[in-house]
Amino acid sequence: MLTSFVRPTPLTDQLYDYVLQVGLREPTALQALREETAQLPDAQWQIAPEQGQFLALLIQLMGAKKCLEIGTFTGYSAAWVASVLPPDGRLICCELNEAFAAIARKHLTTMGLLEKVELRVAPAADSLAALLAAGEAGSFDYAFIDADKSQYDLYYERCLELVRPGGLITIDNTLWDGKPADTAVNDPDTRAIRALNAKLHADPRISLSFLPFADGLTLALKR
Repeated sequence: MLTSFVRPTPLTDQLYDYVLQVGLREPTALQALREETAQLPDAQWQIAPEQGQFLALLIQLMGAKKCLEIGTFTGYSAAWVASVLPPDGRLICCELNEAFAAIARKHLTTMGLLEKVELRVAPAADSLAALLAAGEAGSFDYAFIDADKSQYDLYYERCLELVRPGGLITIDNTLWDGKPADTAVNDPDTRAIRALNAKLHADPRISLSFLPFADGLTLALKR
């Protein structure tokens, strides 16, 4: 067990508020989307605002133009990514629920971003299979996985096929409220994330960074 290194500063409510105050540059339109989503029963599915800003920064650093998102929900993360894509950039979003996709369309339209986004409302496994069948393997710069946890391994494998060498796969919820580290917790979602985390750690096909950020964000750079 590693005990001698410097650990992250404990994030109290006061400190988290400070981080947002000095670090978050959230456009008003994105705030409106986040606040509307907060009224939904499944609001906890939305990524944190600082995560959205971080993903947008990664897109800018990479100069990414062709992106993929698995699990779009109401479009908050998609809006962050689309907002920094160049005019000819493209983001394909896989979302199962039409009601959530409708909220995403509404806000993306308001922001003037819908022309960069293609929403595919279908099981994500089907949408990914269709992309591969259409010859899209190795053509994406970036992929974000934030959908049903039991299918995370499948989504990761499909993304490895779809992303180019040097492309980035980002995976949300890899801390999963700390449950993967607790061997007494063995529900299907926790087992799936625990297994994927172990797989990623040993996977020679990628370079890896696991960030203890929000509910865990893993970065996998395809070699």
